[in-house]
Amino acid sequence: MNTDLQKLHDVWMSSRAFQNTDAPKISFDDLTNSIVSTGPFYYYIIDFYDMVLSHVSHSIADIHGLNPQTVTFDDILNTIHPDDIEFVANAESFLHRFFQEKIPPERLLSYKMSYSFRSRMKNGEYVLLNHQALLLTLDENGRSGKSLNIHTRIDHLSKFNTRQISLIGLNGEPSFMDMSLDKSIHDLPVFSRREMEIIRLIAQGLNNNEIAENLFIAVLTVKKHRKNILMKSNCKNTAELISKSVIQGLIY
Repeated sequence: MNTDLQKLHDVWMSSRAFQNTDAPKISFDDLTNSIVSTGPFYYYIIDFYDMVLSHVSHSIADIHGLNPQTVTFDDILNTIHPDDIEFVANAESFLHRFFQEKIPPERLLSYKMSYSFRSRMKNGEYVLLNHQALLLTLDENGRSGKSLNIHTRIDHLSKFNTRQISLIGLNGEPSFMDMSLDKSIHDLPVFSRREMEIIRLIAQGLNNNEIAENLFIAVLTVKKHRKNILMKSNCKNTAELISKSVIQGLIY
């Protein structure tokens, strides 16, 4: 096995559940509601206990040319561009440390992970994919059980991989965007629930007055939030903010 792929497996082995975990019943509506689709995508559920896939969408055949009935996790990992495998391994290791140090076990299921990498398509071409992952189950020790993974083509939005990671808080949890592997886990900008609400309303085309009315807050408060959001996200303007948010699966 490729050294970096082995590193990926080692990360998952260190945090995987020690016993099988029963996933909640997943309907098609539940799956699609978890997916931010900005282009062609496929999804699957990976069980880290035994690395077996389930609920593999048929679109994996259109994108990778892989048979959804027989595809394995290693088949999907082997589509990653050789020059991006090390980043993916380091990203997964970073997320593992981040969860251990920053997120209590009872809140792990309220986060969606997102980063991008180049992947080989059915025709042999490599394009940029966005990877989103949502943990579905944990074992009794808080270790990873089953995860819903979604891979979306975003090469129509960007050709360049920023090599950054985002954690999108669900159920009112704060979010962490544009995390770099070379930064300390303790020095990362945190986006509050209110800031996330404002980002989504900006993306819908609402102006400051409309956002204030929608959220029942003062216009001046909206302006302060917008200024803080641009500073935290390191964006020069709203257009760049929206572009980043779409690519990272933030806007849905």
